[in-house]
Amino acid sequence: MSGVLNIATRSLMANQAILQTTGHNIANVNTAGYSRQSAVLQTVEGQFTGGGYIGKGVDVQTIVRNYSEFLTRQATLAGATSAGDTARSDKLRLLEEIFPGGSSALGAALSDMLNSFSDVANAPTDLTARAVALTRVSETASRMRRASQSLDDLQLGVTQELDQKITAANTLAQSIASINERISQTLGSGQSPNDLLDQRDQLVRELNRYVQTTSINNSDGSVGVFIGGSQALVLGNSASPISLRSDDFNDPLKSKLLINRNGQQQLVDEVSLAGGEISGLLRFQNSDLNEARNLLGRITLGVSTAMNAQHRLGVDLDGNVGGNLFTPTSFTTNNIMPPSAPAILNTGTAAMALSIADSSKLASSDYEMNFSGGTTGTITRRSDGVLTAFDFASTNPLVLDGFNFSLSSGTANAGDRFLIKPFSTSASNIQAEFSTPRSLAVSSPLAGQMGTTNTGSLQQSRLTARSNPPTNLPVTLNFTGSGTYTRSDVAGTFNYTSGQSIEGTVPATAPLSQWSLILHGAPKAGDTYTVSAQPNAYRNLNSGNALAIMDLRDVAMFDGAVLTDGYASMISQIGIRAQSANYATQVSSSIAANLETDRTAISGVNLDEEASKLLQFQQAYQASAKLIQVSQSIFDTLIQTMAR
Repeated sequence: MSGVLNIATRSLMANQAILQTTGHNIANVNTAGYSRQSAVLQTVEGQFTGGGYIGKGVDVQTIVRNYSEFLTRQATLAGATSAGDTARSDKLRLLEEIFPGGSSALGAALSDMLNSFSDVANAPTDLTARAVALTRVSETASRMRRASQSLDDLQLGVTQELDQKITAANTLAQSIASINERISQTLGSGQSPNDLLDQRDQLVRELNRYVQTTSINNSDGSVGVFIGGSQALVLGNSASPISLRSDDFNDPLKSKLLINRNGQQQLVDEVSLAGGEISGLLRFQNSDLNEARNLLGRITLGVSTAMNAQHRLGVDLDGNVGGNLFTPTSFTTNNIMPPSAPAILNTGTAAMALSIADSSKLASSDYEMNFSGGTTGTITRRSDGVLTAFDFASTNPLVLDGFNFSLSSGTANAGDRFLIKPFSTSASNIQAEFSTPRSLAVSSPLAGQMGTTNTGSLQQSRLTARSNPPTNLPVTLNFTGSGTYTRSDVAGTFNYTSGQSIEGTVPATAPLSQWSLILHGAPKAGDTYTVSAQPNAYRNLNSGNALAIMDLRDVAMFDGAVLTDGYASMISQIGIRAQSANYATQVSSSIAANLETDRTAISGVNLDEEASKLLQFQQAYQASAKLIQVSQSIFDTLIQTMAR
């Protein structure tokens, strides 16, 4: 009778454990990272008798969690990729909003500014038209500064967000290290601490939201967590904090990730981070935001330099040579980020200088100079990695992408590096240089005059100054036929082609008269054309420089795009980045969602399934209880019979 009672008791306890496990599953149906648990039963070895083996019931062998290490790992990695893509895509959407289209955009301000000189050209002495033009200049500068300030605000927000996520990641890493220790201690019992393992897996998943990791299981039950492929973030019960610092050039606009282990700081390669919000934000800050800043800076620098140069070739209402319309960009160490920042580990004394050679050839890029000797090395255009060799001993400055790169002083040592950031502050510092309508220099310092006895069809198309004030004038062209002419400033006979530019700058052996002339038509022998200084009597009736400023609209300046299309090209490049990032986010999010669905199909709690288990094991529990009741009744009857 005692054997029956033991069987009933074991069965009752086993079914009670199953019911308790089922209840535990139901209670944790909404717990993040919880894996459904199941009780594993085993038959108690039967007792041998002459009539065969008599069963002795059932015991609970263990409680297991329904868990796929492969799917958990894949879902975690996919979640990290999705988090990184989403973080970058969200910031790119904010970046797009800084550069909108429409009448309030920078592109419209540029067009309005250049078009405003049309009214000045039609009425050179109209102070109202001149005031409107200067207002447009000021508005353009203001929109450039506002865009730059918006980039700075976005930069600040990203920096603060990175700091918050670094703190969160370090907290999670420390929590994983702590739970590692608890799991190692608990495994000494010989049973798996399922809830602790779930908690650790969830912590790892949350950590991968910030920075993608790889994990290695250790024999003591702990897990090693690594970032950047091989940098140990968690080993056993020890966690190594991560932090941010500026790059090798102390660039305040870029950040690098460091891991601090045993007092040693090791740089984590940004490319190897692969996924996580920290990786996505670093990529946005160091690449996307920097590119947008360079694009805006290039437009600012190109437009302001071209406008200033052309305005200086004009004459104002009082006969003065024109000044700058915009504050010129100063490539000095007073900038927030000097355009020639040396690397931290440089050992030489070299100092670099930068100036503009041709504002129509600027590339929106930073540059890195690497010295292999005192004056030799290569310069890398960071936007595409193109290398250009230099030797300042023979060529100083080096002309590249519209800039003069110069070794201004000192000598470099092999291995010295410099970061050149031409556009770092051009938009943030731009201002309208003056606001006096009379000072607007829209008159040309040159005048052209056809000979009074000309008989051909010669006509002036454009006469443009190359220097101001012009020198060595007047210069007369004497046509000796329909295709040849002589000049009064230099000996020789020159060929004439209708519509072809005639440059006032002649070989160095002759006096220089700096201007450019385009004539159309067919001259006849004896026809003349004279270039002279603008007579004071006609100065204020002339608007040649206003027309030249308007012509800047069609100058190919930004990767082949004309000046007025520069902004459209810029927002197109940013839009392509945003569109690509959005597509990557959609793909990675879909993959992550599918893998999470596959993982929860194995590990998740199904309430319908658990409800059916409750009914099933409730009946088994009740049957066990009934067996105990019957056994007790039989035992009582037997005792009573024996007592008689």
